[in-house]
Amino acid sequence: MDTTACRKLVLGKIAEKGSMLVAFSGGVDSSLLAVLAREALGDKSRCVLLDSPVVPREAIEEAGRIARDYDLHLELLPVSVMDDARFTKNPAERCYWCKKNSAAVLKRRAQELGLACVADGINVSDTGEHRPGLAASTDEGIVHPFLDAGMTKNDIREIAKAGGYSFWDKPSAACLSSRIPYGDAITDKKLHMVEEAEAFLHKKGFRQVRVRVHGMVARIEVPKEEMHALLDMHAAVAGTLSAFGFSYVTLDLEGYRSGSMDEVLAPAAKKP
Repeated sequence: MDTTACRKLVLGKIAEKGSMLVAFSGGVDSSLLAVLAREALGDKSRCVLLDSPVVPREAIEEAGRIARDYDLHLELLPVSVMDDARFTKNPAERCYWCKKNSAAVLKRRAQELGLACVADGINVSDTGEHRPGLAASTDEGIVHPFLDAGMTKNDIREIAKAGGYSFWDKPSAACLSSRIPYGDAITDKKLHMVEEAEAFLHKKGFRQVRVRVHGMVARIEVPKEEMHALLDMHAAVAGTLSAFGFSYVTLDLEGYRSGSMDEVLAPAAKKP
């Protein structure tokens, strides 16, 4: 299916809902969904970004900029994920409990606004990964217009690019808890250390970067073609991350890959 046909199909999926609250993060998926919902539904669409310690401050700032640029009705609401031990104990299904908590906040706000549904940017590409959060959102009745339209991540990027949207090539992102190995407790301190480290590396020009936390060791992932650039500034990187609380700073020689923490899971634990 070509880009124009994909766009028309998903607009139809959105329009048939009548009204919609978009779970917004400022990433390419939710940003395109929000823009298309605004086009299809006008003032009957709203966006909510859920704020918690697992969301980087720079991500919130960027989401606000996108909302302003595209005239989106964006609201920032708190969600208390750190109060749920089923999440903070960091089991393989932690995302399930986070999404359950998030869905409750989103559904309540949609009801208050008189909107018919809550929608997210989940797409076909997400179904091949370890995504317990997808199961939770589906269980809670969150709708997935891109998934219903059979759209992949690449389809979404192509539609955004064809539309001239500034976010079309944004690097993929994930909440900060994904930097902590399963079974290691998620704490505010660890999340803050990761957030500071990644913000520093972003300012140094690394758009796609992860700082994984293994005890007091930082394992940095960047694309393989950018490893030399990182090594060229090794002293500054090591010194800065040490100041943030890491005892050791390392570079992962396999480079950046999405969901690298899932590599240790047994196949049965990777079910969405």
